[in-house]
Amino acid sequence: MRYTSPVPKALAAAALAIGFVWSSVILRPATSRANAPAAADSTPLFDGKSLDGWEGHTKYWSVVDGVIVGKNEGEIPVSTYLLTKKKYGDFRLTAKVKLAKSEMHSGISFWGRVAPEKGDEYTYMGHLVMFPTNWGMYDLYRRGGLPVDGKPAKKVGNQHDWNDLEILATGHRVRVAVNGVAVVDFTDPKPDSISEGPIGLQLHSNKEAQEVQFKELTVEAAPKQDKLLSVK
Repeated sequence: MRYTSPVPKALAAAALAIGFVWSSVILRPATSRANAPAAADSTPLFDGKSLDGWEGHTKYWSVVDGVIVGKNEGEIPVSTYLLTKKKYGDFRLTAKVKLAKSEMHSGISFWGRVAPEKGDEYTYMGHLVMFPTNWGMYDLYRRGGLPVDGKPAKKVGNQHDWNDLEILATGHRVRVAVNGVAVVDFTDPKPDSISEGPIGLQLHSNKEAQEVQFKELTVEAAPKQDKLLSVK
């Protein structure tokens, strides 16, 4: 009787198993930072088709190919905003934002109120996260520029292309991420300046023609996770 050792067969089976596991590891696609999921409890602020749930000057704001567009050809003497009809206190907002024309910054306002006494029916008094150009933060019609360094955002932000923006506003602290990088962590030393208010998209006062664009806006009220979810 010829004797056949079981060892070679066992080694072959082990090698096959190891090769299968290794191929599974190396062939699995990496998770993209840009595709980080929104919070489970977030809701769309924009339906991609209309400005339902928003208010502002219809001569400046429209929806084009699934994008909110703010645009002017003539002078805008006072910054104007497209405002949510709902008010927010603590929230997480995510959006894709773009300055399509002009070098004047735009921004997203919150923690304040509509201030028609300042010269426009839809202008805003409150906090503002600016993009792009100088980035940073501003306290509209109150303290002016806030002590926030815009340089980290400038390093990762795009001037005339889409930027992924996340704003986490809780208590009297504001954290901001741009394109998956944390760029702002600001605690307001004057918490009495903070109030529940609408979220606004800014079309800045300007003597020149300009255009800003927003899409894929979501909001999570009273966020459950105390961190920037787009930062990995």
